[in-house]
Amino acid sequence: MTHRDPVCGMTIEEEDAVGSHAHGGTTYYFCNPSCLERFRADPASFLEPRTAAAAPVSAGTEYVCPMHPEVQSATPGACPICGMALEPRVASLEEAPNPELTDMTRRFWIAAILGAPVFLLAMADMAGASLASRHGALVNGIGLALATPVVFWTGWPFFERAWASIVNKSPNMFTLIAMGVGAAYAYSAAATLVPSLFPAGARMHGVVPTYFDTAVVITALVLLGQVLELRARSQTGHAIRELLGLAPKTARVVNGGEERDVPLAEIVVGDLCRVRPGEKMPVDGIVIEGRSAVDESMITGEPMPSAKNAGSRVTAGTINTTGGLLVRAERVGSDTMLAQIVRMVSDAQRSRAPIQRLADSIAAYFVPAVVAVALAAFIVWSIWGPPPRIALALVSAVAVLIIACPCALGLATPMAIMVGTGRGATAGVLVRNAEAIERLEQVDTIVVDKTGTLTEGRPAVVSIVAAGGHSESEVLALAAALEQSSEHPLAAAVVAAARARQIAVPRADRFSADPGKGVSGIVNGSAVRLGNLALMRDAGAQLGEIAARADALRAEGQTVIYLALDRTLIALLGIADPIKASTAEAITALHAERLRLVMLTGDNRTTAEAVARRLGIDDVRADVLPADKRAIVQQLQRDGRVVAMAGDGINDAPALAEAAVGIAMGSGTDVAIESAGITLLSGDLRGLLRARRLSRATMRNIRQNLALAFVYNAVGVPVAAGVLYPFTGTLISPIWASAAMTLSSVSVIANALRLRRVRL
Repeated sequence: MTHRDPVCGMTIEEEDAVGSHAHGGTTYYFCNPSCLERFRADPASFLEPRTAAAAPVSAGTEYVCPMHPEVQSATPGACPICGMALEPRVASLEEAPNPELTDMTRRFWIAAILGAPVFLLAMADMAGASLASRHGALVNGIGLALATPVVFWTGWPFFERAWASIVNKSPNMFTLIAMGVGAAYAYSAAATLVPSLFPAGARMHGVVPTYFDTAVVITALVLLGQVLELRARSQTGHAIRELLGLAPKTARVVNGGEERDVPLAEIVVGDLCRVRPGEKMPVDGIVIEGRSAVDESMITGEPMPSAKNAGSRVTAGTINTTGGLLVRAERVGSDTMLAQIVRMVSDAQRSRAPIQRLADSIAAYFVPAVVAVALAAFIVWSIWGPPPRIALALVSAVAVLIIACPCALGLATPMAIMVGTGRGATAGVLVRNAEAIERLEQVDTIVVDKTGTLTEGRPAVVSIVAAGGHSESEVLALAAALEQSSEHPLAAAVVAAARARQIAVPRADRFSADPGKGVSGIVNGSAVRLGNLALMRDAGAQLGEIAARADALRAEGQTVIYLALDRTLIALLGIADPIKASTAEAITALHAERLRLVMLTGDNRTTAEAVARRLGIDDVRADVLPADKRAIVQQLQRDGRVVAMAGDGINDAPALAEAAVGIAMGSGTDVAIESAGITLLSGDLRGLLRARRLSRATMRNIRQNLALAFVYNAVGVPVAAGVLYPFTGTLISPIWASAAMTLSSVSVIANALRLRRVRL
């Protein structure tokens, strides 16, 4: 009996369920352990009646930190750990205005307008206008009047986040910014309001120099950096928006012969939907009538349209290209594969790769170390620096605090993961978590299940050897006449082969089945027998020379059945599970990646070795029981191999979970997909190659980002502290330090965005 998992909505056969739970007098069945546990914890939340489909995503209702995904909020705001702006967990189709970006943009323009006169006065003095010597008090007064609103209004979010970092004992980039800007402003305000507090050595041209220009320009540059960063971060949701854009907004529902367009949210399971040429599929469902080719490239990554006719399954968001189709809805709204893909990609984008631990461990000590370096620079310049010592000491300390902001270091990994997982989704590679991306790069051995992974997963007639002047069409018609009444697993392959060739199948009379041997009957007045060699011998059939061809077919991994007409053998039919057309190409490419391939199969060794020879498989494990697959993966790992397992069946789930990376074929069962770290929507091994390339490109990008961040700080902090001054007379200005800090963050994001164009 077919049931519907009340948690995820997946359709599942009762015998395939991993467990059941009785509630309110009804027994519910579940497709995976996770759904079962969630239901047991709170059954009521999953049993509320629904009259219409939910929307695919709940956009803009939950906000999360890109660097710390454990930080979640129902409203926009800042992360209490790192201070970064929270962003929607799932991007919306229409990119709504970002309140954080709007606020930061407004603050930046106000800071730029008010800060420009302060900056120009400082530049004029540096150019030799000697304004400070002639009108020092006036210049300082103007600086104080204009810098105060810039620092304490436009820059107020930085002080709020700095205070939150202290309260939460998690110093971050805003801690350093607030300290640097606050120190420059406080020093300058004191020099303006109470200059008598400063010694003569702190004066230039009889006036204590101020750094209002430093305070306002740093504030404006940091605000500009936030604007650029927020805009760049919004582009990481490009893949999600592209996926959301696949779903149509309306569907054409057929009801009692009447057709009308209704909003997608009103479609319910069981509705009949008319999909005309050029339209997108509104639901996951089954074709009831019609014939067409459907472009599934945005879901599977495969460019060739897939033929669809009555009984074929279709996926929401794919494009009907040629003929009209009538589709019965099976999954709608948030239950469709497209909606599940969006959720999976969104969750993967927020997961943390193990390599992130390196950045986290450094960040824990980074800010205190920077503060210590800034204090040391201040002390050294105050004691041994040239006059005015205090002023130069302050400049050096502020420059160290500003240039060392750890934002670039924190963004290095999450930005690459966000963009990489999104790029994978557009190529038919779904990543469940960031750890799978990192570990796939390290894999040196791939274990593949034969049936459904290397092969189509269903038997088909692959060879017909006819004799006695009979054509292939004749013998196939006779065989199908008998098999259309048979329930044997191979019977469907024979009937399907006749239908594929559009052969008229005659009627068989006096049909009988001999279990373990074959079937027989009267077709067109002649006695016809179809079965194994034992059936032929029992009937006294004359085998002839054609029988010798049977061994050659078996050597190629085919199951041979004999066809006799009036006690004379007239044909051999070879039935096998056909190898997917893409398999050989994919295996060649995987070998080029220096990967070792191990094939597992429950088939006999003769069949298994025939397939392995044809494909160039490195290692074959035949006659493998479902329970043995996990043990084989464990043995390979004990031998020092880093193993990825690719499979599509329920019996593959334990091995998928055991492997370093589990790779499920999207054409497989929900349980296999639930157990895997990566899902290939195309259902063939070319997707595995794309996943491997995605892993390598993403990890390479992360290392580039980390290198950028480390090199930037390794060079910037000592220069800002003044180590070059004794040799070159160079002392970096806090203004340039602020510009460099902004550039480092934006460069990391820009580098991560290159993954959107990586070739898979």
